Formats: sequence, C-alpha cells, structure tokens
Amino acid sequence: MTAFVEVTRLGRNFDVSKPWLNRVIERLPRRRLVAVSDVSFRIEEGAVYALVGESGSGKSTIGRMLAGLMTPSEGTVHVGGADLHADPGARKAARIQMIFQDPYASLNPRWRVRRIICEPMVVTGGPTKGLAERLLEQVGLSAEDADKFPHEFSGGQRQRICIARALAANPRLIICDEPTSALDVSVQAQVLNLMSDLRDDLGLTYMFISHDLTVVRHMADRIGVLYLGRLMEEATPDQLFATPRHPYTQMLLAAAPLIDGRTRDIDLPRGEVPDPISPPPGCAFNPRCPFAIDLCRQVRPELRDVDGSRVACHRAEEIAVPPAG
Repeated sequence: MTAFVEVTRLGRNFDVSKPWLNRVIERLPRRRLVAVSDVSFRIEEGAVYALVGESGSGKSTIGRMLAGLMTPSEGTVHVGGADLHADPGARKAARIQMIFQDPYASLNPRWRVRRIICEPMVVTGGPTKGLAERLLEQVGLSAEDADKFPHEFSGGQRQRICIARALAANPRLIICDEPTSALDVSVQAQVLNLMSDLRDDLGLTYMFISHDLTVVRHMADRIGVLYLGRLMEEATPDQLFATPRHPYTQMLLAAAPLIDGRTRDIDLPRGEVPDPISPPPGCAFNPRCPFAIDLCRQVRPELRDVDGSRVACHRAEEIAVPPAG
C-alpha cells in the first residue's frame, strides 16, 4: 500500500564556509553543516505524523523540504505518488500548506485579516467572496474579525488566523512547525483541539513538528524522534511512552517533569550535542550515550523493526526500558 507521503533517504547539507578569498588566504577547506541525514518515513492519508527532538535536530528543515520551500541535497519526497521536487506540478496537485511557529511573524502586519486569509486563493485564482468570514468562524473566531489587523489579536487568535489561511487553499497536507510553542499551556490545548477537530471534519493529513513529546502524545498516530538530523526511533505514541527503545528517546521522556514532582530512575546522557559540521562516526548519539560500546562508535546503526517500533540502535533489545510515568 502506497503512503500519501513517502520520504526516502532524505538529506540536506548547508555550505557554511568562509568566503572564497578568506579560504584561499587562510588555506581553509569548505565546511558543510549536515542538517538532515538519511531520513526515511511514511505518512498515511488522514494521519498525523509527529517529528520531535531538541532544537537544531533538523525538524524544521525536513518540514520545509516537505512543503517544497527547500530542495533536498539527497533523497526524495513523494506526495500523492508524485516526486515533489522533480515534478513541476506535484506541489500544486498535493495541495500543501504550512503553519509556522511564530503566528505574528508569519502574518503581514499591514494587511487586514481578510486579505491575509484570501491570499492563497488570489495566487491560485480561486473564488474569495465570503471565504475569510467562513473560515474565521470555522476556526472559532468571528466573521467581523476579517476587517481587523493582526496586532489586534492575542497569540492564540493569531494562530487561528494562520490555520484559517492554511485552510483557504483546501489543502490535503498541512505541515505544522511548532504551532503552539509560543502560546500559553491553556491556549495550546485549544489550538490542538481545533486542529484535531479540523482533521476529523476535513480529512486532513498533518506533519506535526515539536520539541515536546507530551504535546503530540494524544494527537499523533506515529512519532519520529530526531537527533542531529538522524531518525533515532519511530513508533506509535503508546509504544513510545510505554517502551522507549532508544537511549535518546528515554532521555527526552526523563527530561519531562512529572506532575507529582518525582524524578525518573534513568542514567542521563553526558556531554554536549556534537558539532553537526563534523558529526561523530557511528551512532550520532554515542558520545552522550551511557550504553555506548565500540560498535556504536564505529558503525552507524540502521533503522530496524523491534517489536513494532523502528529503532536505530545496536543495543535496542538489551537496554532495559524504564517504567512509564
């Protein structure tokens, strides 16, 4: 069965070298930052796939490549069976929209809300009469808000406007780049509930990017855990929270505070995140992993199935899984 989104061995490098003359005078080589390395996953139509990880792990870079805003250095992205970056008409046919992290920065402060929401249809030549008012009411705002400017709204209301703009083009896939990270906890819940309701009503497919596992626990169908541009583990939320297989996933779960103030009994990683310009050989997590052995420092582990999860760890079956919660 073909998935709606198929990402295969995706990679993205950035040239961070000094200018040519500086390199010649100082005799320096080119330097390339590896933002994403050999990432593969699938998203079924109507499902929610979440990518989580620390800042700088490559989540937003993957999201931008899926949205067609950035070209991969290697690998392919197929949406609806078409190669997104090789087929000129694939992006339009896939109907992809994106919700950005900062709701205020992604809205033009000089435009009224009506013009902001209708812009996708203006670009594609679709009808716009009454569109903004209808979508504003769909996302829980008032039709009268169409005549206001972005600065007249709270953070949560602005994010609802961003959701309305994404819905204007009748999308099939929406990429959500940390859409709730700038909001208060209570407002986060409102926005997440809204997105969940819209998914059920409109049959949307989401790729949800977050640095917080607990945010996506009750929304995602599958969760992929990224570290230094590499996919460490992928599983359903129930599997990931009950039996995390990768030491990095265990670290993320251990870092989340418990409601009763207790701490989790787990060996936390040591050291700092390695330099993505010169990542370590073998497993990217090996300098910080308490379970690393010589094999981990020499051979990069491939993603493989372990009891229904996909894990990139040589010792996934040996590592004791800490009790959940």
